[in-house]
This record gives sequence, structure tokens and C-alpha cells, in this order.
Amino acid sequence: MSPGPTTAPSVEESVSPNVLQERHGFPKEGRYSLSYWLQSVQGDPLLNHSTTPEVPSESDIVVIGSGMTGTLVAKHSKETWPEKSVVVLEAREFCSGATGRNAGHCKPDQWRGFAAYEKAFGTEQALKILQNEQDTWSALVKYIRENNVDCDLWVGDTLDVPITPEVASTAKKNFERYKAAGGKVDQIKVTHDPATAAEDAQACYAWSASTLYPWKLTAHIMRENLEKGINLQTRTKVTSVIRSPRCPEKWLVKSDRGEIECSTVVHATNAYSSALEPSLRGLINPTPHMCDRIKPPVAIEGRGLQNSYGVLLPDGGLFSINPRSHLEGSVLFGGSNPGQRTFENWLQAHPERSTDDSLEGFKPITEAVQTFAESEITGWKAEFDNHSWSGIIAISADGVPFVGELPGLPGQWVCAGHQGHGMARIFTAAPGLVKLINGSPWADTQLPDVYQITPSRVRRLKGLVENGKARSRL
Repeated sequence: MSPGPTTAPSVEESVSPNVLQERHGFPKEGRYSLSYWLQSVQGDPLLNHSTTPEVPSESDIVVIGSGMTGTLVAKHSKETWPEKSVVVLEAREFCSGATGRNAGHCKPDQWRGFAAYEKAFGTEQALKILQNEQDTWSALVKYIRENNVDCDLWVGDTLDVPITPEVASTAKKNFERYKAAGGKVDQIKVTHDPATAAEDAQACYAWSASTLYPWKLTAHIMRENLEKGINLQTRTKVTSVIRSPRCPEKWLVKSDRGEIECSTVVHATNAYSSALEPSLRGLINPTPHMCDRIKPPVAIEGRGLQNSYGVLLPDGGLFSINPRSHLEGSVLFGGSNPGQRTFENWLQAHPERSTDDSLEGFKPITEAVQTFAESEITGWKAEFDNHSWSGIIAISADGVPFVGELPGLPGQWVCAGHQGHGMARIFTAAPGLVKLINGSPWADTQLPDVYQITPSRVRRLKGLVENGKARSRL
């Protein structure tokens, strides 16, 4: 789920939290909501898998989190050190966090984020960030195809379409700046002529991207991990990581089902990382986000969406659109639509809900989706069959992930803070982290330098956080 920048203030900002809760019907905190992906795999034995009846007391490597990051870290760890033991701990069901809750895109940013990245990190790093996203997409598609993974992979043109002249002007300036800085644009099909763009769009930018079933991809990799001897323990909530009293150079991972002594710990829980590791607090902030699945009650013959979209709205808003099945007609909407600011205001008044993914709907967000679909998609003038769910995205203090060894905690590693854009980052970030654990220099990861977690980066961001100047979104 890609959050996008914050939208314009709402007239509801001054409404009391209790009134907002009543008006928008938030559920009570409880069992997490079922995403489109999780709903379809209920009953799969992997969801509640325990390789051994008890949590082992020792392991060489402990990976906390079973989403795409944790599953890939486990895979590359076993390939790097076949002789080492690897345990993956998951607090709830397998892959029930952000990977199992996103909007199903692997969409490499080809140009849109360039201006913000250049302002924050300089031209060279901005170009590297976008190139890494392309490399990530290529690696993901290659793996799926070479391993015949059944995960509903679609490869085709994704279209970014600004819908007002002002948004189109901003997009064009950003694109031209990216091109002038040496960015690769040959693979991007562009029209700045509203007459030839998509319907009701002011311009159109098209390039190759994918949609897929992220849970099924992660499950395929984890099943291969299990065949190679990796130990997966679901329903095992880690409560703390402390120095081992018996062997101070090792770590003791404490959970509600037992303790594991190990040499290497990998924090792969993304938005939840700062809840477990105090040094990450303020650097990674969990934020709920909503997705909506819309299905018209009557099929639209011959007029279903054939591409995925990023609809660029005023004030930095965004509809992320993923048509899941041309036959079924379902479409998944993510992004940061005009109802997002009201949602954020409610969350600010209820910080205890920052890691609560039981939210099953938020009326202003769903209404914005319906209004857009009925006005902009031909033939969608109907009452919708709607299914909404929430996921927790990890907002990074400077807008990019944290990858590497935690400063001052030798043997503890992190790959987290993906800014709601993990599908376009993790497939290179996770194996890059394993290279670092194996002693390789940062350059061998081929990741952007600004992703590395270093003492100086942590100190700088902590200072900005304390002064209220951290850049939470790019």
C-alpha cells in the first residue's frame, strides 16, 4: 500500500474524536480485518504452521516476522549458510501483516518520486532509489517466472494519470527534471496532450509493472524454506530481545511461547519494529491505512479495466488502482484518496490504534472511491459490493527504509520502514541485508546508500524527531 503525500485539510478536523468515531463507524479493537488476500486462503495449513511442537531453545539465526521481508531473509540465509539453523517467529498467522494486506502492486517508481528524493538526498541518490525499484521489480518477476509461482502475476503497462491541469503541470516538471538529471525514460510512454491521454486525464505516463497475489508468492517461498529445514513458528509473539545471561555475545529472544538463544536476530516486522526495539522509536512510525475492493453487481462487458493505475490528485492525493480479474470485475483501490486526511485526524486522536488492523472500513475513504469510480470509469453507475480492510504501513522518519546492523547492538539487524512501498523494495533489500550479515561491504548490496542504517543517520533523525522536523513522507 502506497500512502502518498497527505491530502488537503478537511472540514472535519475540528470535529471531536468521539463524534468522528460515531459518524464513521470504526469497529472496536479486536481480531484483525480480513484482506482480499487473507480472505481467500483461510484454511491453508501454512497460516498456523509450527514446524516443531515447541519453540527451540537455540538457533543460529532468529527472524522476527513472516511477511515478504522475513521470508526472503530466511531464504537467503539458508542459501548462504546451509549448515546454520534458522527460526522464523510470527506473532499471528503466517504473512498476516502488511504483505498480506497491500493493494497487490509491484509498481516501480520510474519518475514520480524523483523531485522529493533529489531534494532530500541529492541527484545521485534519487536516481539510485528509482533504479533500485526497477531492479526490484525485475528480480521479483524473474523469480516468479523461473519458479512457476502460482500467484496471479500480471505484467503490463501501469498508467499514471494526472486529472487536473495543475497536477499535470507538476508531473511534467518532475518528469522533465528527472530526464535532465540523466534518468532513464526510454521505457516510459508519455503524452502531455489531454486529447490523447486516458479518459478525463490531462496526461498519461505508462511503463511496465505488475500486479500479483502477494500472500501466495510469500507462501511459495516459505514452503521452499520449510523443505530446506527452516523452522516456522506462528502464533508466537516476541516480547523482548535481551543479552543472553549465559553467553553475553549472544541474544535471547523472549516470546510468549519460550526463549531462543541465538547469535543473529533480524527485525523483519516493518511497522512493528519500533514497538520491539526501542532504538527505532521515532524512526519508524506505524500508521493504519485502508484498502477497498469494489465489485459492480453487473459485469461490464468489454469495458473492464485492462491496466493498473495511479490517479494523481490535487494536493498530493493518489488513487492506486489494481484490477484483480477482468472476468470477475473486482478492482482494488489503495493510495491516499480525499478521505485520508479525516482518517489521519481520527488516528491522531486515537494513537493507541496505530497498530490496529482490525479496522474494516472508513466511510469518507470508501465514499471517495465510489465517487471516483462512478464518475470516471465508464459504466460504473451502480451500487457497489464493497469490501474494506486495514493494514499497518511503516512511515520512515526520512522517507526511505532502514537496512543494516542496529547501531550499538552487534548481531541485531533490521530491514524495515518501507513507507508503504515494500513490494518495490523488499526483493532486493532482504537479500542485500543477508550479504551484510555475511560480512560484505555495503556496495555489494547494490542498494541506495541512503537505505543504510548508520549511527550518524540515527543521530540526525533522532534530533529532527525531537525538534518536530522529521520528514515522515516523501
